[in-house]
Amino acid sequence: MVVNSLPRWVGAGAFALALVAGSVNAVGFLAFGHQAITHLTGTTTLLGVAVAEGQMLAVGELIAFVGSFLAGAALSGALIGDSTLRLGRRYGVALMLESLLLLLAIPLLRHDSTAGICVATAACGLQNAMASTYSGAVLRTTHVSGILTDLGIFLGQRLRGVGHDARRRNLYLLIVLGFALGAIIGAAGFARLKEDVLVLPAIVTGASGLAYAIYRQRARRRAG
Repeated sequence: MVVNSLPRWVGAGAFALALVAGSVNAVGFLAFGHQAITHLTGTTTLLGVAVAEGQMLAVGELIAFVGSFLAGAALSGALIGDSTLRLGRRYGVALMLESLLLLLAIPLLRHDSTAGICVATAACGLQNAMASTYSGAVLRTTHVSGILTDLGIFLGQRLRGVGHDARRRNLYLLIVLGFALGAIIGAAGFARLKEDVLVLPAIVTGASGLAYAIYRQRARRRAG
């Protein structure tokens, strides 16, 4: 990833999106389904286990979760297009749609409906696809496995006396910190507010989307 080519605001945006993902994932684990929402590694593993054990009801639910994440990513692709970061693209619309999906998930999760997990998972698929940013390279904000792998590589290179891209390292550290902090906020909020805590990430994504839309409109006026 050519991090030096990315605008400075990408770091703040990545932190905010990771914060959102961490809080949503915490709610997924603590709500009735105890299901990871922001990534599909565990879900796919559980799907394989369910198939092997012949648990067809679980197979259907897990396929629905995977399909929902895929549908959210497809929606992002339809809205934004390719993976090149450009201010003219409809990131604001995508963020506001994510906000609406998170709000829709609240009453469904409150009534122990698997549809709530599907809707929240679609929101995270939308976010993760939207964060694919620059010239085919990707910046993931809904999981940290790859990021921690890269940070481990950087550490190993440093031990060998080999340099690495400090800005890329700092961006990855921001994402890990944001995800962890979001999980803390999500878990603490769930203890008091239950599923209603998803209002917080919905506000963050909705406000960010609205702010981006206003910024884009002003940039168009200045250009015109």
